[in-house]
Amino acid sequence: MIELLYDPQAWLSLATLTLLEIVLGIDNVVFISVLTGKLPPDQAKRARALGLGLALLFRIVLLMFISWIVGLTATVFSAFGHGFSWKDLILIAGGAFLIYKSVTHIHEEIEEDLPGETAAHAPNKFGMVVGQIIVIDIVFSIDSIVTAVGLAEHVEIMITAVVLAMAVMFIASGPVGAFIQKHPTTKVLALAFLLLIGFALVADGIGFHIPRGYIYFSMAFAAGVEAINIVTRAKRRKKQLHD
Repeated sequence: MIELLYDPQAWLSLATLTLLEIVLGIDNVVFISVLTGKLPPDQAKRARALGLGLALLFRIVLLMFISWIVGLTATVFSAFGHGFSWKDLILIAGGAFLIYKSVTHIHEEIEEDLPGETAAHAPNKFGMVVGQIIVIDIVFSIDSIVTAVGLAEHVEIMITAVVLAMAVMFIASGPVGAFIQKHPTTKVLALAFLLLIGFALVADGIGFHIPRGYIYFSMAFAAGVEAINIVTRAKRRKKQLHD
């Protein structure tokens, strides 16, 4: 362990893996932010902290069982010319779950809640939100750890990278959630992003890999356009107030 502190290769691996974990964690942060959006502010904060805490716990526990994680990539059965592993099945199930939740939330954005509906069901929603966060945390954790195993040789480096990435995600989750709730159009954009990620997970599970860079670039471009729209609308409102 001590010798890793003086190994430049170890520091490079740590920096690379931390950056990758942060990028992969964007999906998790957006999902948690959208899910907690309809909770009261105090419950939303607790749910975000609990969700990211569980994500960190799952990743560290899984790193303790690397041999078992690697075993998840072994073929369990074959169908349609493709060998399916447990990892593939988990990705397919997780992707289908993300697709379902994204479509459901988009529908809720179109069909607005009745007055008082959110507050009346807040206690039940908190438990449901936490449960859904746990489910998707498991999916994202397995995908993240399999990637980490391929990039680093030492468990210490993997755990450090995961902790650093989760710290960044925890700091960012509050502002991201607040921004999404303040600007409804960005919430729909976030849901569209999660819908794309869901399709990508299902595609990965059936053996058709979609490079995440394409998805992140397209969403970054859409987010840039939306940012311009937000600034433009703000300037128009300010001008109307002065007129």
